[in-house]
Amino acid sequence: MTDTSASYDKNAAAPYPPLGWNSWDCYGAAVTEEEIRGNAAYMAAHLKEYGWEYVTVDIQWYEPGAVSSQYRPFVPLEMDAYSRLLPAVNRFPSAAGGQGFKPLAAEIHGMGLKFGIHIMRGIPRQAVHADTPILGSAATARSIAHPNSICPWNTDMYGVDASRDGAQAYYDSLFQMYADWGVDLVKVDDIAASRLYGTHQDEIVLIREAIARCGRPMVLSLSPGPAPVELAGFFREHANMWRVTDDFWDQWPLLLDMFDRCRAWQSVAGPGCWPDCDMLPLGHIGIRSVDGGGSDRWTRFTRDEQLTLLSLWSIVRSPLILGGELRDNDEWTLSLLTNRDVLRLHRESGGAREALRRGPAVVWTAEESGGAVYAALFNTGETPLDLRLSPEELGLAAFPGGGTELWSGQPARLAEGALDAGVPPHGVRLYRFG
Repeated sequence: MTDTSASYDKNAAAPYPPLGWNSWDCYGAAVTEEEIRGNAAYMAAHLKEYGWEYVTVDIQWYEPGAVSSQYRPFVPLEMDAYSRLLPAVNRFPSAAGGQGFKPLAAEIHGMGLKFGIHIMRGIPRQAVHADTPILGSAATARSIAHPNSICPWNTDMYGVDASRDGAQAYYDSLFQMYADWGVDLVKVDDIAASRLYGTHQDEIVLIREAIARCGRPMVLSLSPGPAPVELAGFFREHANMWRVTDDFWDQWPLLLDMFDRCRAWQSVAGPGCWPDCDMLPLGHIGIRSVDGGGSDRWTRFTRDEQLTLLSLWSIVRSPLILGGELRDNDEWTLSLLTNRDVLRLHRESGGAREALRRGPAVVWTAEESGGAVYAALFNTGETPLDLRLSPEELGLAAFPGGGTELWSGQPARLAEGALDAGVPPHGVRLYRFG
């Protein structure tokens, strides 16, 4: 096998942490072409100018009878003659005639956006049971399958045994098809931290090589988490995004837990390599997705918690992937997503670190190359918090010039060389100095 990975610059696919939308939080496994198209049109009209660009179809786009986030076990899936899953035509009419996602991707590209899909690692069980061919190989589905390597929460796939002849050819055929469709991002599930088997490093290597061979740059996103931090070097080498948490939903305990997860990964992010705090459950979610302890609802996060969520994700430079039905955004939600100062922090800062943790106070800092400094002051407690912080407590010699709180636009209160701030419960004050 010729290794083309050395000549393929995976980091070029994601020089900055991606911004986009994914269908899971609102539609589960049951999103339709009309809903994808509608959210893409909203993004093009209202968010594209701020850097939002990816539109991703999440899990089971190949399942004709999907109705929610609850998977139907062992049901027939749409598949071609070469063991590859295809979009269900009843949900994605433009896929008729074997066109796959090519027409939908072209439409989204025509809006100036990028197109992504979710896949499960491995090969369809129905392909293995029928022993269907592998394109470009004498191997068949059964000969490359690892039938003991299963996903505990979804019955669609068996794992692929990377040691078998034909294993690479199978993944090559998948990603060549995705390249022909015009896919820009692939989210691969049950691979970063499988509940049964840990990290499937062999299949990640096969996928990375298949992307290198397919002739089209693609962002590689790995799920679910928590990905093991001791494999940070491996993830940096092979992926662009990898989840540091299991599915994240609109519950304060999950957001509080993210402070520890972000601290564990704080030195890893950089061009092409983005630890992923998971999607943003903001706005209207749960329409046909019943995960996360709720159904059709507006996010249960308070406004202060929403600011905390976006401030933490932005300063650690996690990918920002929206989960709500964009067309239902209210003025508040849209204002969060179009704050140019916060988006500048997310795109241009570096060196994010936890500078202080004292009782309910958690402070993160980051810098820009021109000398500006950011400080995010979080209150994880249940009562208002008055903070007075010296530059030294933040690891600075001094505050470089005046400061602005980025969500309110108000000037920072600096007195006698210290920063004074009142932070509400579960809230944040996010500053830029210089």
